[in-house]
Amino acid sequence: MKYVFVLALLIVVGSAGLMGVALVVRFNDNMTQTPRVMPGERVFPMPSGVVPRGGELVIPKEQRELAAKAPNPVKGTADSIAIGRDRFATFCAPCHGPEATGGVTGPVATKFIPPPDLTNAELQKARTDGYWHSYIVVGGAVMPAYGEALSSEEAWHIVNFLRSLARK
Repeated sequence: MKYVFVLALLIVVGSAGLMGVALVVRFNDNMTQTPRVMPGERVFPMPSGVVPRGGELVIPKEQRELAAKAPNPVKGTADSIAIGRDRFATFCAPCHGPEATGGVTGPVATKFIPPPDLTNAELQKARTDGYWHSYIVVGGAVMPAYGEALSSEEAWHIVNFLRSLARK
C-alpha cells in the first residue's frame, strides 16, 4: 500500500511539473513573439472628443487650424511664466534644450530631427497661442503628445513661458 501511495504521489507531482514546464515554455515563447514597444517609440493619437484633465475638449491635430484660433485663457503673469518654465524644464527641455534654442542643445535632440528654435521672433509671430497649445497637447509630426501628462492649463503656462522667451 505504501508503494501505491508513493507511485500516486509521483504521478501527481510529475503531472504538476509537466504543467508548470508547459506554462513556462508558453510564457517565454509568447514574450518572444510579442512586438516590443519602447517608451517614446510610438505616439498613440488621443481619440477624438476626449476631454483631458484640464476639462477642455482636445481638438485632433488634423484640425490644427481650428485649434490655432483658440485664445489663451491664462494671463501671462510672472506666476504663469514660472509654472511654464518648470513644466518646460520637465517635458520640453530634453529635446528643445534648457534655453529653448532648439538644434542639438537637448540631450534627446542628438538622436532625432533637431527641433526648432522657439526663441525665434519670426516663428513666434507666425504661430498663435492656440496653435502652440494644440502642438503641446496632441503632438505633431515628430513631437509626442503631452495631453495625458499635462493638464490643458499647464500647457497654456508653457505657451506663456515660450512667449516670454521671444527675442526682440
